[in-house]
Amino acid sequence: MSRPDLSNDQTVARYRAELRMVGRNQRLAGFALVILGAVAVWGGTAAGPAGPAIQYAGYAALALGWALMLAAIFLRTRYHRRRMREMD
Repeated sequence: MSRPDLSNDQTVARYRAELRMVGRNQRLAGFALVILGAVAVWGGTAAGPAGPAIQYAGYAALALGWALMLAAIFLRTRYHRRRMREMD
């Protein structure tokens, strides 16, 4: 992998778009799980006898969602470092 050419604005914009695509699926799935988990935790209080189970599922979704988002950040950082490293 070669170092990207960041000499003008057009190539910088292209590289930023490339970075945004790294880990995109994990980031979107994580975001969806965080939103779903927050709704489940909030709505679990009004669910009657199934409320505690819904809240636990919501907390699990929140944890998994944040783990996916952190994994996407890790993947993107690792990709960027690998691209910026000079190849001999």
